[in-house]
Amino acid sequence: MNTGTPSTGKLNLVVLDMAGTTVADGGLVEQAFSVAAERLGVEPGSADHAEKLDHVRATMGESKISVFRHLFGAEDLARRANTAFEEAYGELVDGGRIAPLPGAREAIERLRAEGRTVVLTTGFARVTQDAILAALGWQDLVPLTLCPADAGGRGRPCPDMVLAAFLRTGAVDDVRRIVVAGDTSYDMLSGVRSGAGIVAGVLTGAHDKDRLVRHGATHVLGSVAELPDLIARAEA
Repeated sequence: MNTGTPSTGKLNLVVLDMAGTTVADGGLVEQAFSVAAERLGVEPGSADHAEKLDHVRATMGESKISVFRHLFGAEDLARRANTAFEEAYGELVDGGRIAPLPGAREAIERLRAEGRTVVLTTGFARVTQDAILAALGWQDLVPLTLCPADAGGRGRPCPDMVLAAFLRTGAVDDVRRIVVAGDTSYDMLSGVRSGAGIVAGVLTGAHDKDRLVRHGATHVLGSVAELPDLIARAEA
């Protein structure tokens, strides 16, 4: 059980979500999903399409292959849909359709300047994560980036990526000194399940304050730009 941050010790591991938290993608997930669904025979504008799109919206932050397994059932169909999604999303990214959220890069640079280890995580596949990092020029912004495959294959809401960051970096010796920040209920659940001392929801992405709090947010911020000050206050 998470009993709060220790009375001593720095919050020196910060695990940040990407799309919706540090990166603005302008609804590209929905657009890429529509491309993938059409390739699998889901007619745009149909009731089936609308129902599946509603599920995609409700599960923002979850591993995409898990979403497609739920939607299409058979593993081969799920993998076909996931491949089509990743290809479509990558093409949109290459077309310059993403940007850093205001203050995100500055917040990351400040956290690192303060001696903290920052890890970027995503529910996308590695190829898509790398495309996003390249499009933003963020390849060297942080020492470690993780996707579900890097943590054994399970994405959010499982805590695996947060715990992988804890194990791989060795930045802190207590999970309560981890900070997790994200824009979805799945980010909040993964943070809570990892035992992180701060689980911060941000209002720049998929889910609202009520949903973030209901799924375990210890704090809700307007954006990730506010995170360094929150951490400093928590340590004071």
